[in-house]
Amino acid sequence: MTPQAQDDATSARRGFVAPDVPPSDVFDRCVRCGLCLPTCPTYVETLVETSGPRGRIALIKSVAEQRLDLLSPGFVHQMSECLDCRACEAVCPSGVEYGKILEPARTQIVRAQGPARSWWARLGRAVLIGWLFASMAAMRAAARLLKLYQRSGLQALVRRTGLLRALGLQDVEALAPRVSERFFVPRDQRFAPPGYARATAFVHAGCIAHVAFAAWNEATVRVLNAAGVEAIVPRGQGCCGAIAVHAGEMPRGRELAKRNIAAFERSGADVYVVNAAGCGSALKEYGHLFHGDPEWESRAVAFSAKVRDVLEYLDEIGLPQRKLGPLRGVVTYQDACHLAHAQRITAPPRRLLAMIPGIELREMDESSLCCGSAGIYNVTQPGMAQRLQRRKTDRILEVAPEIVATANPGCALQIRNGLDRAGAPHVAVKHVVELLDESLRSRADRGAAPNAKASAGG
Repeated sequence: MTPQAQDDATSARRGFVAPDVPPSDVFDRCVRCGLCLPTCPTYVETLVETSGPRGRIALIKSVAEQRLDLLSPGFVHQMSECLDCRACEAVCPSGVEYGKILEPARTQIVRAQGPARSWWARLGRAVLIGWLFASMAAMRAAARLLKLYQRSGLQALVRRTGLLRALGLQDVEALAPRVSERFFVPRDQRFAPPGYARATAFVHAGCIAHVAFAAWNEATVRVLNAAGVEAIVPRGQGCCGAIAVHAGEMPRGRELAKRNIAAFERSGADVYVVNAAGCGSALKEYGHLFHGDPEWESRAVAFSAKVRDVLEYLDEIGLPQRKLGPLRGVVTYQDACHLAHAQRITAPPRRLLAMIPGIELREMDESSLCCGSAGIYNVTQPGMAQRLQRRKTDRILEVAPEIVATANPGCALQIRNGLDRAGAPHVAVKHVVELLDESLRSRADRGAAPNAKASAGG
């Protein structure tokens, strides 16, 4: 290890890494009232103080004051066990911005662990965060391999052999998304509505979403067109950076963010529309991500002000109800954490669902409690993730729905897996925008709605 690397590791252990260290007044704002505890998924499961927000804030403060080592096992565990769902922020009377405390703490841990991390752990991070999520082309290449595995019969064969169980990979493999038949590749496409376009929306294709949830993106384009909005899908965009930031890799997250900011600036679009709650939350926080950066902060703030979740945007501009045809079914809505808590968007999805003729909307208990997905949390923290998955699945089945509506890919995968585990494969899981699209297309004049196609084969 070089002397500089040794100095960096030592300073990271002591909590002196700038500019990611939060100022003391950020965690001093917590008055320990405890109102956050009933909203914290890990606390309601464990009832352990350090598994709640105020306990974790106390731990972070102890590290900052050098009363606790940054790499103490308990501290590292608690920073990893937190889902970063932001439920505590939504109810905090003191306005504690918990995410702005947690993510720098994770960044410091990653820096301090770096020199001691095994070569295979470093390689895994480099491949997943430094290559796969950094390159849309790499994501498509990986998706084609996964598609071959899923469609060729190899998946069924491997599952029958018991190899996955022997390697302890059966749960991870079951969570893998089913790759779309065709991909939604950003290539400067423009989808114009019939007649006058009242706005132009930059559609965020996503990283995993553009290969595994292409149908969501196609539905988003059609519904935007039905609302009189031109949808464009500019090249140059990519991963929002949320996975990197949540994993403590802020520098990588910033590089991904710069790409999206530049692509939007070139596009000339009025808004940046996202159909994944986790991505939308990250995109709206670019101003904080670049705080103090003389070149990028003002650009990031201007960019984030233009970001809209697709459901937020449709509710804002209005979707003509006369265009909506009837659907039949009992629907329950599951609040994605980063839509409900981080973005504080809960009413628009429900208002849009209520517009669809024939749908019976039944509210589940604990709708906004995290399902245990949280990016790659269900892979890195499988025990807690499965506890939360079972809890969410129980709440869903209590209201006996035919469809679970959500607004985030990770939630959709986690809930689908949970329903299958619970013996309820008949319950469908769909994005709200998919239901709106189906309603638009169910009318006799559905041919008037543009048929957005993906731009490349899988």
